[in-house]
Amino acid sequence: MAENVTTMEIEKEEVAPAEGTERTRECACFVPRADIYEVDDQMVIVADVPGVDEDSVEITLEKNILTINAFTEPVEMEGFAPVFAEYEVGDYQRSFKLSDEIDRDKIQATIKDGVLRLYLPKAAAAQARKISVKAG
Repeated sequence: MAENVTTMEIEKEEVAPAEGTERTRECACFVPRADIYEVDDQMVIVADVPGVDEDSVEITLEKNILTINAFTEPVEMEGFAPVFAEYEVGDYQRSFKLSDEIDRDKIQATIKDGVLRLYLPKAAAAQARKISVKAG
């Protein structure tokens, strides 16, 4: 049981962007809120990225770092000017350090209504299995 907790902690470890990283877009950059679940034979990351669709999100995997970059554009309504706005528009970036228990070739992602879901299947060697016991 303790091993599962350790695995979850490794999966949740957030990686800070490299120091000196410069942005080429002039807008705010947010770290999206994310939940991580362990479901059967995979980990699932659910990240909130409002205003983002499948054409404006990039997910990269370099070595053991999974990075989400999502881009938004301000919505301007012709003939209207905001009187008050609480919602700030900006891009999103977040990175996760993956353990060796993840099958990198089978990672998948979906996005719907600004909610990004990443499915990270466990490698066969990391999946739980039952070991039979024989008399003798």
